[in-house]
Amino acid sequence: MVLNITDYNYDLPDDRIAKYPVNQRDKSKLLIYQNGNISESFFSEIADFLPEKSLLVVNNTRVINARLIFEKQTGAKIEIFCLKPLGPADYEHALLADKQCQWECLIGNFKKWRKEDVLVKSILINDIQINLSAKIIETSENSQRILFSWDNDQIIFAQILNTAGELPIPPYLHRKTQRNDLIDYQTVYAQIDGSVAAPTAGLHFTDSVFNSLKNKHIQLGEITLHVGAGTFQPVKTQNALEHTMHEEVFSVRKKEIEKLFENLGKITAVGTTTLRTLESLYYIGCQLFENPNQNNFFVSQNSPYEKKHILTAAESLENILIFLNKNNYTHIAARTQIMIRPEYKFQFTDSLITNFHQPRSTLLLLVAAFVGQNEWKKIYNYALSHDFRFLSYGDSSLLKR
Repeated sequence: MVLNITDYNYDLPDDRIAKYPVNQRDKSKLLIYQNGNISESFFSEIADFLPEKSLLVVNNTRVINARLIFEKQTGAKIEIFCLKPLGPADYEHALLADKQCQWECLIGNFKKWRKEDVLVKSILINDIQINLSAKIIETSENSQRILFSWDNDQIIFAQILNTAGELPIPPYLHRKTQRNDLIDYQTVYAQIDGSVAAPTAGLHFTDSVFNSLKNKHIQLGEITLHVGAGTFQPVKTQNALEHTMHEEVFSVRKKEIEKLFENLGKITAVGTTTLRTLESLYYIGCQLFENPNQNNFFVSQNSPYEKKHILTAAESLENILIFLNKNNYTHIAARTQIMIRPEYKFQFTDSLITNFHQPRSTLLLLVAAFVGQNEWKKIYNYALSHDFRFLSYGDSSLLKR
């Protein structure tokens, strides 16, 4: 099978890419797509377009200050972009590390860093002076394994990033991180540190919007998926099926699984990261059906297409709840590489709130799968011709299947 990526291309002028957000989050424009019809409003009115007594699911991940700048004695600056923890391998323990930790990183100006060189950066944290060292442990084609170590075990790595790191705004903004980005590039409900990119569909929400949702008895659900830098990676292969999806870590608490079960048929996902997590849950339930004793979960990019899956959405969630109850677990954790593309059968997501995505991207493939091959073009043509702003700081859409 061939999925030609040129069929998911469109002309995006640079002046349509929002370099900054609107002054008030919920005053961004909102495109509404339903039953082939397009209308528009403002995000502050989103509750008017969602069903009463439904479930809205958000991604509560928080963007970390993942960029660290070191300067060599020669004056050359080396940028280390922390992608994901490797030792300890989970975000919580890596950020709580008090002596050393290892991360998969991208290196800026890598040619200036010889493998035997140890970079050192002096940092003042709460009146405590520490020396942070960075050493190359292993090099691969696309990234490097870096060992960070520091000389005071009263300081944890999260403090180092918060003090000395920079927030990594998207590369297509073509500007440096500014003070306002520290607030603007986080959702108001961000809680769990770990992302290197914001779940940008959530940037439009405000307390006022949540109050309007509450008035319609719309429940709030939460998942946690730490967004990786791969979210910005374009599809470079002509056949999109040959593209290798990036892998991300997520977790969902038991009480949130129960909310999903109770609200099947009326679930709105806020953002593609939330949708990817929800849909990945279905295949975890299928894995548990085949092996109830499984305890390590991974959803590959081709899991939805490799064989016919016979479980209903409800049966899949039941398997997860049985697993959690049997093991007295409070949440399910997994890795996902799921690729949602045309021909995908959606299990949990009835409506999607999402921004407007880059041409030739896996996110655009996801949108096309959700609304249809011809419909995504109609939606994007409308947005381009009606002054909608694109990408992370841009406007949003509410898409209904």
